[in-house]
Amino acid sequence: MRFTLEYVDSETRARAGRLETPHGVVETPMFMPVGTVGSVKAVSPRELRRDVGAQIILGNTYHLYLRPGLEVLRQAGGLHRFMGWDGPILTDSGGFQVFSLAALRKLSEEGVWFQSHLDGSRHLFTPENVIDYQRVIGADIMMVLDECPPGDASLEAARRAHELTLRWAERSKRRFEETAPLYGYEQALFAIVQGGVFPELRRESARALVAMDFPGYAIGGLSVGEPTELMYEMVEVVTEILPADRPRYLMGVGTPANLLENIARGVDLFDCVMPTRNGRNGTIFTTEGILNIRNRKWQTDFSPLDPGLDGYVSQTFTKAYVRHLFQAGEILGLQIATLQNLSFYLWLMREARRAILEGRYRSWMNEMLPRISRRL
Repeated sequence: MRFTLEYVDSETRARAGRLETPHGVVETPMFMPVGTVGSVKAVSPRELRRDVGAQIILGNTYHLYLRPGLEVLRQAGGLHRFMGWDGPILTDSGGFQVFSLAALRKLSEEGVWFQSHLDGSRHLFTPENVIDYQRVIGADIMMVLDECPPGDASLEAARRAHELTLRWAERSKRRFEETAPLYGYEQALFAIVQGGVFPELRRESARALVAMDFPGYAIGGLSVGEPTELMYEMVEVVTEILPADRPRYLMGVGTPANLLENIARGVDLFDCVMPTRNGRNGTIFTTEGILNIRNRKWQTDFSPLDPGLDGYVSQTFTKAYVRHLFQAGEILGLQIATLQNLSFYLWLMREARRAILEGRYRSWMNEMLPRISRRL
């Protein structure tokens, strides 16, 4: 993996970069659609490329480990071949499940015991075997195992999580260096900065991980219940410390406005289930604002779904038709809404990158934020 920083905005920390992986180039800033179990819900890999413009997607080690299982993925030749996606893939280590499945796990220095949400069986995830699992999955970018504390964690709890994450990062890196890729191409390992909403812990975590010299760094433990302004503050604290020549990935964030605000603070990569999940529930993001497609006001609105966005889905289907599909319970409605939302997110990243390269990111962002955040 190679990261080239192309331009830094003079008025903000916004960056345009080029991330080269064995499965292709990612032009940053970039949003990664979430394909937790080897599928971005309601969207085929061909549509991701052709209609959405996705350059990289995300999978989840915990969920892929449970099903289809590592032996199936090994026999398939890795996740790329298994799902028919030839672009880059990043896999989360399962660390987020330490937070989201708190009722089904037991944490120790060794690792995390999970009780499967599928059948109740117990499984141990350690910093070492999570590396082994991601070797089998074959992701271009792998993540270390970390502990993600909730947004309201106390200083003491956040410190324990951050210190455990550092020890696990050392063990993960050691295992990564002791093992080799399985499918004939190199993989990269990213560390994860923790520390809750406490600036000094965030600084300690970032400095310690930078000293370990990872090829990329994620910022974890945000968008987990803390106020938005605290999220922005923590991102600023961390990006002051992370090296400029390495990619920065903010995990699990978020709304279109969150993306633009955090690009301004120096973040390169994002992922979130919001565009796909919200789309399936009838919330559609457009260049004119956010609409609830189930509302009666769209019943006879025969304008394109998103007049300001080029593309088959945005221009072909009307608001009235998509509302009809949702009212009738047709699966096509979920597909159209998902494709629109992902197309919008990827368009927003391309426009942000263009604004950065043209040296006008702040003015562009200030113009864009009220427009994309309003309710229609």
